[in-house]
Amino acid sequence: MRGLFLAVMLAAAPAIAQDTPSPEGARVFFANVEDGATVSSPVTIAFGLEGMEVAPAGTDAPNTGHHHILVDRPPLGEGPDGADELTAGLPADDNHIHFGGGQTEVTLELAPGAHTLQLVLGDQNHVPHDPPVVSEVITITVE
Repeated sequence: MRGLFLAVMLAAAPAIAQDTPSPEGARVFFANVEDGATVSSPVTIAFGLEGMEVAPAGTDAPNTGHHHILVDRPPLGEGPDGADELTAGLPADDNHIHFGGGQTEVTLELAPGAHTLQLVLGDQNHVPHDPPVVSEVITITVE
């Protein structure tokens, strides 16, 4: 029984480790808002991607991934769970929004005030690629 458990854990290790490569020069970016923008809520945010293709979560194909947007939290890899999110995948909550269907834009209801946003491309298991394909953190102000 112990051997079976170890075999299952070893087989699952690639699914929970940052082992999906990203090609050199791949980048993700905000296509329609920029740092310092003042917007109204709801705000539609379009995602840009170069050097890779968008594919739904669960798709195991080279040079593909799906978008995640980090809202009002430290940049990817920083904060109390920073190291975990680089190897075990991104959580799904109000600060980590997943687009596992392959979506390339979202309309968000944001409260008035300043908000930080960062895009992260995830592999089939919601784990950032190696190296991670992330945008700069931008700050927008909602009026």
